[in-house]
Amino acid sequence: MSHTPGMDLVDHAERGYGHVRGISPYSAGVLALRGFAITRVTLQRPLPWLDGFAAIDRTLAAAGRPPDSLCSIELRSPTPHSFGGFGSFNDDYRAALDQRGLLVDGGENPVARTNVAPRLDPPDTTHLFAFGYTVPTDETDRPSFIVSGAGDLHDQADLRPESIVGGERSWVDSGQERAAVVLDELEGRLSALGLDWDDTDAVVVYSVEAVHNVLESVVLPRLGPAATGRGVHWYWAEPPIQGLLFEMDARGGVNEMAGE
Repeated sequence: MSHTPGMDLVDHAERGYGHVRGISPYSAGVLALRGFAITRVTLQRPLPWLDGFAAIDRTLAAAGRPPDSLCSIELRSPTPHSFGGFGSFNDDYRAALDQRGLLVDGGENPVARTNVAPRLDPPDTTHLFAFGYTVPTDETDRPSFIVSGAGDLHDQADLRPESIVGGERSWVDSGQERAAVVLDELEGRLSALGLDWDDTDAVVVYSVEAVHNVLESVVLPRLGPAATGRGVHWYWAEPPIQGLLFEMDARGGVNEMAGE
């Protein structure tokens, strides 16, 4: 298994969080620094993703937080992209972050992201579903973090069909292998944040496959006590790239609120 390259934590004191280096479109995850926590806002009515930045601006302004306190984005796509289409979307998305001054260190992207395609009532274009930003807090007992979505690729940086776990094999024949690779990736990201499964409040599975057996045989045993204490959330959606069948993300210690 090849984890996302450069799995180390880079702090941004002025933004209130650190990020685990990921790839060009998104970081592997974010962790609030001491004295801060992450607030995660789920929009009541998702907006086209570029329009969604106006909602983010209003929320941050009302909270008295600067634009660069934004640390995570969650998107919902109409259907999974081709690899080429995903690359094109990522170029546009990264350019939007750059225009807002969110990239760091000569162009590195610190913002975490999950992007999936709902099977039920999909949007007509890519929408902003949720976002996270840092806020000062006196409560520092628990880590506050968001781990980006990871799909069933042997190498998260190798966005080519050849990197798909199981290739063109069916879910029945490859599901356990796919899930194990995704869990490896998430555990690597948690470790880079100095965390493990016990720190999570929500471990989320995104798939439209019959995942029941894989959850029982592969996923839940890996979570340890978190499996019995909190279980997993199963979201009826596909990963963002054609051919991928299984994606996961995780978070913990975040303040959940409803947005516009």
